[in-house]
Amino acid sequence: ADTVRFLEKLPFRLTKDQLQVWQEIRQDMTGKYTMNRLIQGDVGSGKTVLAALSLLLAAANGYQGAMMAPTEVLAVQHFHTLSGYAKEYGLPFRPVLLTGSLSAKEKREVYAGIESGAYNLIIGTHALIQEKVHYKNLALVITDEQHRFGVRQRELLAGKGEEREDKKPHVIVMSATPIPRTLAMILYGDLHISVIRQLPADRLPVKNCVVNTGYRNTAYRFLEKEVAAGRQAFVICPMIEAEEESDLENVEEYMEKLRAALPGTIRTEMLHGKMKPAEKNRIMDAFAARQIDILVSTTVIEVGVNVPNASVMMIENAERFGLAQLHQLRGRVGRGAYQSYCIFINASDSDKARERLEVLNRSNDGFYIAEQDLKFRGPGDMFGIRQSGDMNFQIADIYQDADVLALADKACGRLMEIPDWENREEYGALAGYLERAGGFLENGVL
Repeated sequence: ADTVRFLEKLPFRLTKDQLQVWQEIRQDMTGKYTMNRLIQGDVGSGKTVLAALSLLLAAANGYQGAMMAPTEVLAVQHFHTLSGYAKEYGLPFRPVLLTGSLSAKEKREVYAGIESGAYNLIIGTHALIQEKVHYKNLALVITDEQHRFGVRQRELLAGKGEEREDKKPHVIVMSATPIPRTLAMILYGDLHISVIRQLPADRLPVKNCVVNTGYRNTAYRFLEKEVAAGRQAFVICPMIEAEEESDLENVEEYMEKLRAALPGTIRTEMLHGKMKPAEKNRIMDAFAARQIDILVSTTVIEVGVNVPNASVMMIENAERFGLAQLHQLRGRVGRGAYQSYCIFINASDSDKARERLEVLNRSNDGFYIAEQDLKFRGPGDMFGIRQSGDMNFQIADIYQDADVLALADKACGRLMEIPDWENREEYGALAGYLERAGGFLENGVL
């Protein structure tokens, strides 16, 4: 009933994809099995509202829900968003924010409130999985931007709910880094996969351009024009500070360069990962409150940051970033009612760099871009696991053999439904092979 009322009060209707995924989540959470679900959705597709609905279902039934984000900036934003929903729509949330930058005294107070059940919505960073954190009745765990967490961290958070007598907490893993379904099955084989492809109907597609460094002054005039119209802009540099033998743009020098090139009335500030959390939060709050016009930043703003008034994303040395990462950065604009723009500045003469960036120039579809990124870079590079050998396929090819991989996944699912299958005669050869190959995890599970 609470979730129905919340949906009725929202000033927008969920898309068909969002409704389908919400139905899957609701069925899982009210069913007899523990949910383990990956929600894949392109940037701006509306995953946060699904997280809110899921957390509301837990809270309305007397349980706790936890949401873990990879950065404090994103955790703070989720806290503000969900607290705002609670106030505006009268939701039964008692939220608290738990991050590493809290003082020891503040942490002790938060720990006590979590353990007593005074808080039923806990939002934070890795601090959520510290040994000192004890939950009263954790029924739902959500990890946002899953590619930033290891499987072990996800398991640690889910393990925090084992104090409940009935079952482990439900798990939702959210990712705005679309990956091909066949690769998702390999990376997240323990999860059911839900996909949100539709964007909200009122979203205007971002207009893109890929240019060389000679376009920079023209880009500055464009930034000036957008700020004059009341909009804001991001400028991304790959480096924090100047380094010897590097001609890459850096945040510290670039901010001064921008201030010199633009009128003094334009308020420019910088943001990067070496800043203390409190300073990062102060700058993001000021940017969200329109007290900063142009934010010069590293990729620290890559995930989740939501400033609907920002209409321009300008990326220096765009050739140095992966396509999926560039798409994430572009997703920081186009979130409001205004036409938005993304300017990719390519400082390379390489034909390959031009070919890669052209993918972003012609498409805003994260799933298509992820496919192309995978082809250019390979899965090991794309997910930072090249050295581990996890993605070095000896026989299968995830493009040519996608259909076979999908069939294999279904076959494994059917096999898992057969009680004690590994001891049945007709599966003896398969069970013996898996035993020798170390394929069993436990109790016949592949």
